[in-house]
Amino acid sequence: MEASRPSRERRRFQRITLQGAVKLYARNGSWPADLIDLSLRGVLVSHPAGCDQAPGTRFRMDLRIFENLPVSMGVSLVRADPTQLAFTWDRIDLDSFTRLKRLLELNVEQPELLHRELAELGR
Repeated sequence: MEASRPSRERRRFQRITLQGAVKLYARNGSWPADLIDLSLRGVLVSHPAGCDQAPGTRFRMDLRIFENLPVSMGVSLVRADPTQLAFTWDRIDLDSFTRLKRLLELNVEQPELLHRELAELGR
């Protein structure tokens, strides 16, 4: 358990666990996945069958939580293992960012830390 602790301490953004549906779109296909967690910079999803993309591949991701309006963003695959795909988002429209920010505000354990993270995003 201690071995995983340093990687968590290096994270710059709080991650929250939420249930949600994800749809991934790449040049050569689309795949449904399940949301595992998300932050202001990243998303972790289940690894859908048949999605054998290399790190660095860019996707469009539509994320739907609690049947709300979708959060759509451009993401890049950072890491893939047999059960999970980790993404960082690099493009997001204002409406989707507003919805993402609100979801995080309602679900984070330390709201004051979220405001610091938002300030860091602007740098």
